[in-house]
Amino acid sequence: MGLRFTVLASGSGGNATLLEADGFGVLIDAGLGPRQLARRLAAAGRSWADVRAVLLTHTHSDHWRDRTFALLHRYRIPLYCHLDHHRGLHAYAPTSPTLLAADLVRPFEPGQEIALAPNLRCQALPVRHDGGATFGFRLEGGATNLFGDTASVGYVADLGTWDLALAERLANVDLLAVEFNHDVAMEHASGRSSLLIARVLGDHGHLSNAQASEFVQAVLQRSEAGRLRHLVQLHLSRECNRPLLAREAARAVLALMQADAALHTAKQDEPLPTLTLGEANGDRSRRRAAPRRSPRPGPAAQPWLPGFEVGDAAP
Repeated sequence: MGLRFTVLASGSGGNATLLEADGFGVLIDAGLGPRQLARRLAAAGRSWADVRAVLLTHTHSDHWRDRTFALLHRYRIPLYCHLDHHRGLHAYAPTSPTLLAADLVRPFEPGQEIALAPNLRCQALPVRHDGGATFGFRLEGGATNLFGDTASVGYVADLGTWDLALAERLANVDLLAVEFNHDVAMEHASGRSSLLIARVLGDHGHLSNAQASEFVQAVLQRSEAGRLRHLVQLHLSRECNRPLLAREAARAVLALMQADAALHTAKQDEPLPTLTLGEANGDRSRRRAAPRRSPRPGPAAQPWLPGFEVGDAAP
């Protein structure tokens, strides 16, 4: 079996994605209330009974809900987070100490490989964002054939810049989910305060469509030709982006790199269709192509952000 990947919600109103391997479901962030999450899970043909763990990217409030943490305690679902996450949650999430007392908080460190299940591994990748310690993840699991090949997912949202080391760590994934937060011209014309605009465009903020496309290109340049099967766009701003603009930017880089990957744009108000990675779907049929020989780009500088944000640009 391969992996199943479902974005349940993505945006400043709340974030949650379900990744499944051999019946073991992991929520990446739990930024909706338990009833809303139950409805999104049901729309994807799943339920809370399928959730066996939660991975936290960072502690901005669109990535966790205290009422959802209470449900984790009730169902004995462990929360994987950085130690700095727990310190922050301890101050703002009344249920956080209860999870700790119940031995349901599992700390991870940057670069550490986490064995979430016998057939699902995760590596925590630090990224630059103004939400304190913030992480993306590389997840691998779900052996797809007799030779034990696994499917791989890269997940990076809420970051204001990227570097070549991050691109290297996400090379050769089958699915790459990355933030396409804003269009720079729309951000400047938004009428927002200069402080908020600087926050969004800064190195600790959010990736623009152009920055995200450059990151995708860097990942593809370090990957086997034909390896990437799905590109998922996350965390689009409602005020300062349009799905059409984000898709145009992504399609341009996929065409430039001659990458035959399906493009998906996540939504805030409804889940995306489930994506299945594995041999049965044909996702590995072109896996053995030779590595790309595209020139390596020079260092790319991209902006950061500070503090919690109001409305759409938020965390």
